[in-house]
Amino acid sequence: MKIERFVTGPFQENCYLVWDETTGEAAYVDPGDEGDRLVAAARGLHVTPVAIWITHAHLDHVGGVAPLRKAFGIPVYLHPADRELYGMAAQLAAAYGISIEQPPEPDNWLSDGEHLQLGGLDFRVMHAPGHAPGHVVIHGQGVAFVGDCLFAGSIGRSDLPLSDGRELMRSLAKIAALPRETRVLPGHGPETTIAEELRSNPFLNSLALPVRRQ
Repeated sequence: MKIERFVTGPFQENCYLVWDETTGEAAYVDPGDEGDRLVAAARGLHVTPVAIWITHAHLDHVGGVAPLRKAFGIPVYLHPADRELYGMAAQLAAAYGISIEQPPEPDNWLSDGEHLQLGGLDFRVMHAPGHAPGHVVIHGQGVAFVGDCLFAGSIGRSDLPLSDGRELMRSLAKIAALPRETRVLPGHGPETTIAEELRSNPFLNSLALPVRRQ
């Protein structure tokens, strides 16, 4: 498995391109902006994009969806609880003075516990609401694409429209229960690990988590 990170747009959002080295099949995770750049990146890496996976539908995570869909004709995956946010993406971007093309209607609705295949790679969907109602974490192969739930040393906002702080804390408890060696790939900022966040992140190390038996 290979992963490339691209920091995109005025919100400096992390888009990830993940692919199976054997088959070359690739998925974009949260293409937030600069769609033409993301198209060129896949072509330059000689991978074959087959999907767009969206952790949540805030405008800074979906601004590059439309150009990718046009270039590759690939399906868009989103949790249905974020359909309202997704449908307002271009309108909300305009409120910030940002122009994005309204992303096309999703092709597939993600569900909690669903498995996503990428070549020979297997990932699992975890519904993790709080920052957004349809927020998901996509994890497997030793990594977790956590969107804006968890950051290095911090967590996502819960004061936005449709956010819920109590739900976010419940979602963080589920994320924190992933294997400690899991690489955490957030929607903004540097990557971290579950172990590091349990050690140093005050929002995680204050959670009442079950004791792990070795």
